Amino acid sequence: MAVGTKGENTRALIIRTALTLALERGLEALSLGLLAEAAGLSKSGLFAHFKSKEALQFAVLDEAVETFADRVVAPALTKPRGEPRLRALFLGKLAWFDSNGFGKGCIFSALQEEFDDRPGPLLDRLVEAELAWRGTLVKAAALAIREHHLAPDTDVEQLAFELEGIDASYRHHRKFLGDASASKRALRAYQRLIGEDARAPRRR
Repeated sequence: MAVGTKGENTRALIIRTALTLALERGLEALSLGLLAEAAGLSKSGLFAHFKSKEALQFAVLDEAVETFADRVVAPALTKPRGEPRLRALFLGKLAWFDSNGFGKGCIFSALQEEFDDRPGPLLDRLVEAELAWRGTLVKAAALAIREHHLAPDTDVEQLAFELEGIDASYRHHRKFLGDASASKRALRAYQRLIGEDARAPRRR
């Protein structure tokens, strides 16, 4: 990791601390006092980096998006095109729950629940991020068809929808119900979903 200036490092510390607190308590519940105490800074020190609560909220969301891209999307894109890449994206999203770097859970699902009935720029940015993830899944599925790993008539939008459904069920069973078998069940659901349409790679 590149070493920045003192101001850049302080800003990064504030954002990462806020991200951790947002996952635990929600983004709206963040106060300057709470964040200052957690980050070991003064309120005036925080205000020097973020002039408004909204600016901090956007910075937190952008940090989450960037971290997700680094930990989930980028590693999956190194996999061979087709089903291996689609599987890596799916498994990476499941792993994100425990290995996101700032806490246990999914910050995006938490923010969806918090802001889904609060129209505004922050919700728009969150929707944009979610649509980008959906697009990544759709593109990976389309490449899997092209590589003959999925049937040519596979509905890639429907496939992405159902993969997201498996992920949502996994999070519910993993976090709320404490189901130790959630990972195994999610993978089984993926295999059942993909298996019926999967095809062995053909030589060209």
